[in-house]
Amino acid sequence: MAALTGSAARRARPVGGGDICDAYRIALADGRTVFAKTLAGAPRGFFAAEAAGLELLRSTGAVAVPEVLGAEPDVLVLEWVEPGSASAGQAERLGRELAALHSAPAPVWGGADPALPVHLGSVPLPPPPKPPSGAEEWPAFHARWRLLPLLRRAVDGGGIGAGDARDVERLCELLAADGGELAGPRQPPAVVHGDLWSGNVLWSADGRARLIDPAAQGGHPETDLAVLELFGCPHLGRLLAAYEEVRPLPGRSGRVPLHQLQHLLVHAVLFGSGYGARCGAAARAALGRTAHVRSKAPDGLVGESDEERA
Repeated sequence: MAALTGSAARRARPVGGGDICDAYRIALADGRTVFAKTLAGAPRGFFAAEAAGLELLRSTGAVAVPEVLGAEPDVLVLEWVEPGSASAGQAERLGRELAALHSAPAPVWGGADPALPVHLGSVPLPPPPKPPSGAEEWPAFHARWRLLPLLRRAVDGGGIGAGDARDVERLCELLAADGGELAGPRQPPAVVHGDLWSGNVLWSADGRARLIDPAAQGGHPETDLAVLELFGCPHLGRLLAAYEEVRPLPGRSGRVPLHQLQHLLVHAVLFGSGYGARCGAAARAALGRTAHVRSKAPDGLVGESDEERA
């Protein structure tokens, strides 16, 4: 801590809020208070990627994030932000700030640095062999480099049933072929938080919400908004209304299931078949149907399960 902050640590108190890392409020000898999170045996580049993501968000000038004070392979040190209660005013301000963030262009889809993997929680998202061109359409990128790799992991781990997996594959097939109708208006790469569920919004005592734990990358803005809706967020209606005053998104509500599917697949990988069923439902909703969509999976996407082979 002394090497990273320039001051020795006097006291360290554990704090809650994280499922993966151990987190601490640390009082330094020079009177400052900092936040530190640690993870023994952290994956390569785990904290470096988070630090880079925070700096990417900060560089847009659109949103507030904690200042990065130092990063090592097994620890990340940030400024301490005093927590506060969520308020309608903070939510509305955050909505306008997210609209500004999503107007910031990114050079490519996905992470700009292949050496720093993007993680959703503890699940890494595989980088393309080379950064994809910004001219590539989002639906094809999303199907190939986000949905299908996560689906393979969910299938291999038993986190999704065969029928639901086929419906996700069918959606990916259509996205890869020509996803314009499903995905809405064309969207070039924009800077996004990437994992914006409500737990990654830090409501502060100073009246301005901070974004934390990013999977920052070049992505589709509607994914951030859909993930905020996935598990609920204080004053969500006020936040979304303020966002759309600045950056209207006609027809967005019909595209929410498509943009939630990535995170549902992550949960199917981590927590099993209850989320797998939700993945299938989201895929069918994105396809605009209430009945199962049965289609032979494209060759080479996801193999048959043991149950299907039997």
